[in-house]
Amino acid sequence: MSKYFTVFTASWQNEFTYRLNFILWRVRNILRLLMTYFLWRGIYVTNTNVFGYSQAQMLTYVFMVLIVQTVVASAPSADNIGGEISDGDLSNYLVKPIGYLKYWFTRDIASKCLNMLFAVFEVSLLWYFLRPQIVVPLALSTWLGFFSSLAVAVALYYLISACARFVAFWIPEYTWGLSFVVLVFMEILAGSIFPLNILPGWLYSLLQLTPFPYMVYFPIAIFSGKIVGQELLRILIQYLIWLGIMFWFTKWLWARGLKVYQATGK
Repeated sequence: MSKYFTVFTASWQNEFTYRLNFILWRVRNILRLLMTYFLWRGIYVTNTNVFGYSQAQMLTYVFMVLIVQTVVASAPSADNIGGEISDGDLSNYLVKPIGYLKYWFTRDIASKCLNMLFAVFEVSLLWYFLRPQIVVPLALSTWLGFFSSLAVAVALYYLISACARFVAFWIPEYTWGLSFVVLVFMEILAGSIFPLNILPGWLYSLLQLTPFPYMVYFPIAIFSGKIVGQELLRILIQYLIWLGIMFWFTKWLWARGLKVYQATGK
């Protein structure tokens, strides 16, 4: 366990090495939040209820997207997996007493922790200047459901990202393009742009059969009080099912990839 704590510490310090990249990433997230915020504010000028959301509920969703995305998807550390497989650098890890996927997950968590600190500051600052109505849950079960879903969402995002990069075992030259397409679909279908329950009922039900809504939409829906009681329990069970499926699939794909891996790079 101590070796992964060392990796965490080193990764945390490494985040300060590329300050400009980090700042640009945070500015991007703030600008996207502001664009979405003013878009919905404009819609609610002539409406009090849109798609079953009051203005306070929708603006709560907009602000929570920044926080949830920061926790779940703000640290694309798995981007390096495809490059290391393609270049042959993976061999350096295979001979070390450390789990490769655990190593990158630890680095992922370190980056997320730093991003989370800034996200809380950013949301607080934006709330101070914009003063939107925010719906804050009071029930303990809602908070427990929210944090539980968020923890599983972090693992789900990492596993899906890693699987997208494992294509480098078979077609290394297309790793970046395929990974980009997968991540774009993940962002759209996860609910980062709008609440997924505003979609037609059949499409919303269909999306629940994929792991994507569980990364952004459902944690925020739980926080906003849209999912409570037995439905909350059902969603949390579905979280565990998807976590089990993705964990098994990742291990299976990793084992298959190692069988065809060739260190033809460095």
